[in-house]
Amino acid sequence: MAVITFLSDFGYTDHYVAAVKARIISQDAQAQIIDISHGIEPFNIAQAEYVFGAVYRDFPEGTVHLLAVDTQSRKDGGFLAAKYKGHYFLLADNGLLSLLTDGQPEVVINLKTEFPQMSFPAKDLLAAAAVFLANGGDLDVLGERTHEFKQLLNRQLRLSDHAITGHVIYVDRFGNLITNITRDSIDTIAHGRTFTIHFSRETISNIQPNYKQVNEGDFCCIYNSQGLLCIGINSGNAAEALHLGFDSPVEIRFYPGS
Repeated sequence: MAVITFLSDFGYTDHYVAAVKARIISQDAQAQIIDISHGIEPFNIAQAEYVFGAVYRDFPEGTVHLLAVDTQSRKDGGFLAAKYKGHYFLLADNGLLSLLTDGQPEVVINLKTEFPQMSFPAKDLLAAAAVFLANGGDLDVLGERTHEFKQLLNRQLRLSDHAITGHVIYVDRFGNLITNITRDSIDTIAHGRTFTIHFSRETISNIQPNYKQVNEGDFCCIYNSQGLLCIGINSGNAAEALHLGFDSPVEIRFYPGS
């Protein structure tokens, strides 16, 4: 049986997470369920995209991912099963699939259900589908194939010969600011040139291996394991100190010479 991962905006104080897991193991007591996070802010598609996108590729191909974010019964869309790069996704048709796959999943299925206005679709629909797929079930049994699903676009970098402008896409529990500026984009534009990183009223001229390379209380930029530029403080909370958060701008300026 394949692994089932579980990500949701249900939080940790209510019974919702346990109810979904109970439905899964009641159908297959051997099910292996791995929690990714249940601390996603309610209905926050962008946050879910970052948290899930940062880790799902670490799981083996064939893993089934139950993404219970913004899953309340919807007037404008149903629920989907999809395959992308060997992974299976189960989620609401709320745009999250398009963000995770750049709009190009290999297969998309409209999940069939006799009760389209379910009050708890993660339990009543997605959990059963997860068990079915984890046991080797065929996607096409779950519904009809479709090419129509809600499309959202990730915020794009602005690139020029002398600058990159990006934004904060996530703030972790330590207050570190993760941006959408990639190591590859910096290397491509820099061509060995010096550069400065600008955020709020601060300027940094180098990128460190980790936050401990600077003195306590000092700002620092690093690349995380996804190759994204991050802003933090050694032993501090950068988001609070800088009054920055999701969508705050970050700019890199490049200068002539080496």
